[in-house]
Amino acid sequence: MIDVQVHPSAIVDEGAQIGVRSRIWHFVHVCAGARIGRNVSLGQGVFVGNRAVIGDNCRIQNNVSIYDAVTLEEGVFCGPSMVFTNVVNPRALVERKSEYRDTLVRRGATLGANSTVVCGVKIGEFAFVAAGAVVTRDVRPFALMAGGPAVQIGGMSARGARLNLPVVGNGTALCPETGERYILVDDRLERMAAT
Repeated sequence: MIDVQVHPSAIVDEGAQIGVRSRIWHFVHVCAGARIGRNVSLGQGVFVGNRAVIGDNCRIQNNVSIYDAVTLEEGVFCGPSMVFTNVVNPRALVERKSEYRDTLVRRGATLGANSTVVCGVKIGEFAFVAAGAVVTRDVRPFALMAGGPAVQIGGMSARGARLNLPVVGNGTALCPETGERYILVDDRLERMAAT
């Protein structure tokens, strides 16, 4: 693993694929089939399963488990102690490995500290899941989600700034940090192309 920083306390099983400039910190376990992109940071106590995929430039904070059937696209942020699941109805006495449901987190999304993502959902690009939220269904791009179960309470720009838009309906807003324009049409938020 040339150009990968691995702390001596971490366990990286033979066969794991890890991109250059990635950093693996204290007490991490990366399983043999894991695929990890370039410039990824895995914080203390992270677990990455055999069938987990982590894209380039992701930041996984302390105590997060990326289980089998979880895919993170480029630039996903997982806050401290956030949780993924991979079975809807787990039982210790019932084998359910054949029932894992795929979870997809699209490019640039943020999953706040102590949030939970129930398996089988898709989280749209640049969505923002608040700390402690419980995601039980698909999340639209640029959506700001909070609560348990999580509901959309607004929109966020790609930069991570809250947009001044209604939760439902139609409207436009500018990112207060970049000036990018966003439009809400029929409850779906989109970034407008630069002109």
